[in-house]
Amino acid sequence: MSANIILACEETGERCYLTKKNKRNTPSRLRLHKYSPKLRRRAWFLETK
Repeated sequence: MSANIILACEETGERCYLTKKNKRNTPSRLRLHKYSPKLRRRAWFLETK
């Protein structure tokens, strides 16, 4: 039961990553440390609806 989710940067709000998540194993919102092209450094990205 994998679903595609969009990740949005917490600081800038940009949405530049698309990933898959198994909702059965991780029901909470996903939060990943990824590279932000706008900031030109790593930042936290949060799962959006």
